[in-house]
Amino acid sequence: MNNRTADLLNKDHIKYLFSIFEKNNAEIRLVGGCIRDVFLNKESKDIDTATVIKPNDVLELLISNNIEYDDFAIQYGSIIAYPMDKKIQITTLREDVNQIGRHTNVIYTTNWEKDAARRDFTFNAMYLGSNNKLFDYYNGIDDLKEKKIRFIGEIEERIKEDYLRIYRYFRFLGLFDLPSINIKTQKIVEKYIH
Repeated sequence: MNNRTADLLNKDHIKYLFSIFEKNNAEIRLVGGCIRDVFLNKESKDIDTATVIKPNDVLELLISNNIEYDDFAIQYGSIIAYPMDKKIQITTLREDVNQIGRHTNVIYTTNWEKDAARRDFTFNAMYLGSNNKLFDYYNGIDDLKEKKIRFIGEIEERIKEDYLRIYRYFRFLGLFDLPSINIKTQKIVEKYIH
């Protein structure tokens, strides 16, 4: 992809974690903010990954490799791992069903596009494989280049699923220093803050 994504993948703790998964034929990719931040030339604090294997199998891999972890969000398919004492979130690919705010029923999948569809904005649904290949199912890279905040799916539906997306929308407005905003999107979002 580019040198900056390669630098991200070459961080020791990421390389180490990926090597463990790959030795076990379990695909894992970086996802979301850490990739977005690379393209915005920002340092990323949060490293999120997604994998095809189920949470209990993730735990087995971590335990067998003596990697500390927190599993308080395992019911959502998420485990925090600490390879080389650095924090990385590992989430099993999933679909969210009957989502109400931060609570959702989870159906695990092995389909990367279905996992991408549950994410909030196009630029947060990009995945980066260990071979430095970008998987961008919603053209998030183009939206980043154009400084465009675009919801995945129908805006009102996505907001009603989780009102925190309104906060995230405004957070990204400030982050991007946008030359202009999408009036239609802005009107829909503002409808829910009065």
